[in-house]
Amino acid sequence: MEKLRARLNELISELEDADDIFERLSELISVYPFNEYEYTISTLLGRGKLDIDDYYELRDDYIARNLYLYAFEISSPRGFGEAWAQGHLKEFVPELVKPSKRLDPSYSGDYDFYLDNKIRVEVKASRAVAFRTDEPLYVKALSSDSNEQFDMNFQQVKCRCCDVFIWVAVWRDLIRYWALNSRELESNRYFSNGQHRGNVGEGQLHLNRDNIKDFARYEARPRELLEAIRAAYERLESA
Repeated sequence: MEKLRARLNELISELEDADDIFERLSELISVYPFNEYEYTISTLLGRGKLDIDDYYELRDDYIARNLYLYAFEISSPRGFGEAWAQGHLKEFVPELVKPSKRLDPSYSGDYDFYLDNKIRVEVKASRAVAFRTDEPLYVKALSSDSNEQFDMNFQQVKCRCCDVFIWVAVWRDLIRYWALNSRELESNRYFSNGQHRGNVGEGQLHLNRDNIKDFARYEARPRELLEAIRAAYERLESA
């Protein structure tokens, strides 16, 4: 959003009545879908400062930079972490199935997917947002090339209840994935046991700009996730 606003402001500043337009924008009342961007772009088109090809290029660049911004508009943590993240993962790994007592007699709702009739998979998802700000998620959403600090908290982690964890981390323009087994997570120096007082067997891990590189060995591309899950399970079994 910052890059789009900067580019539009640059174009407005080149107009003879730039001060009048900026003043109008400062007083503008927005009602969806008519807002400051609609007003600015239509003004620039009307003045001939943008032609239709310029507009398409501006639009395409913005979409490329904000391809996953919609994920930040999901206000419910459960809606994002379960409905969206699990559905998104299934697009790349259709072999994942929802567990049941029939498939796993010991199942009690404690993990998300079952694979190869033996691998218990838990999905944890988080979003990269600007640190220490109370703005709405879609406003403070970060792009993957941002230098701002972020803190992705993968929480309510129960290492004894599943075999492999899939982390899904979302930026405005990028989604990254990691697959690691429960032993690798539980023994990781960044993993904190006891997320809340009295919560036995439940912990959390904070992923941020300072430590994300330490998990490079577990990262996988979308089309590699199936084999990454199986490989993480094999490491668990052979340890």
